[in-house]
Amino acid sequence: MDRGKIAVLAFATAFTAAVPAVAAETVVEMTNRLNYTPETVAVSAGDTVRWNNTSDLVHTVTADPAKASDPAHVRLPDGAEPFDSGSVQAGGSYSHTFTVPGEYTYFCIPHEAAGMIGSIVVE
Repeated sequence: MDRGKIAVLAFATAFTAAVPAVAAETVVEMTNRLNYTPETVAVSAGDTVRWNNTSDLVHTVTADPAKASDPAHVRLPDGAEPFDSGSVQAGGSYSHTFTVPGEYTYFCIPHEAAGMIGSIVVE
């Protein structure tokens, strides 16, 4: 192999090694059927989940026991902070990056009584 090809190969290898890993993004839909689809997803610590509101209704993504009518609708692993998307309008989205491993259970404030509850398992 000539020196020019070796230099290009060395540069490409060094550049590839310097590029940080990109965290994955998982998508969950908030639907007119008053559910999250899929209802449960598994991700790795550092991954982001994006909820897309594909319905005609306003939804939330809420994992805050202080905002739940039934505290059993929220689960947070030790060390994880509560989160709440606020109102996500039709066609809107909300993203949250999960850094603490464990199981999270969350709900939609306007549709909690209808059973709009989902979960994220962070490995």
